[in-house]
Amino acid sequence: MALVARLASLAVLLALWQGISVYADVRTLPAPSAVLAFVLREAESGALLFNVAVTLARVAVSFVIAMSLGVLLGIALGRSRLADRLLDTPLLVVLNTPALVVTVLAYVWLGLTETAAIVAVAINKLPNIAVIMREGARGLDPGLEEMARTYRFDRRTWVAHVLLPQLQPFMVAAARSGISLAWKIVLVVELLGRPNGVGFAINYYFTLFDVTAVIGYSLVFMSVMLAFDALILQPLDAHVRRWR
Repeated sequence: MALVARLASLAVLLALWQGISVYADVRTLPAPSAVLAFVLREAESGALLFNVAVTLARVAVSFVIAMSLGVLLGIALGRSRLADRLLDTPLLVVLNTPALVVTVLAYVWLGLTETAAIVAVAINKLPNIAVIMREGARGLDPGLEEMARTYRFDRRTWVAHVLLPQLQPFMVAAARSGISLAWKIVLVVELLGRPNGVGFAINYYFTLFDVTAVIGYSLVFMSVMLAFDALILQPLDAHVRRWR
């Protein structure tokens, strides 16, 4: 039923789009068929697949970096009051700094390089992950902590059987939040300073005022990320919460 409802809502949106496009200027709101025709032409030329692959690679690398550092930082903040007091303000500063500012500064300090692009995305995403993981680390079950001390768990056993099982739902939540934010920031980074990728393509077609191409690239990449969430992250979320 859920799938039927989603497909029905998609059909309604497409119908509305088609209906509005009949009365709108084709240059500002092309019909769905025109966008589909562009996507097929761009895919046949190879440009679409290349740009999507480049952007996905940037999303993957920056996401892995942000998740790895964010999880470790969040656990440290949640487990140590001293670390939380020392790093809470810097974390909030970065968390509330606009992604555009971080991106521009990364390009200024590191140059218009791939490293700068990855660093900008990772820095933008890391605080959000750390905040989510901090809340998870703060909420560990004291009963399980007492059990671990009673049975004298070593550090590895405690991490594997006490810490990680309780933090898994928070990790998945951080991952879902992270991936949805990371790909948006990647597009901004590409728009400002990279010679390829979906963000670069959108900016290029924007300069030509080609709305069909802008919508086409946007829809294709949104579809890819939605598929990743539906096929991987949502089942993973259900798996880690199965005990509930």
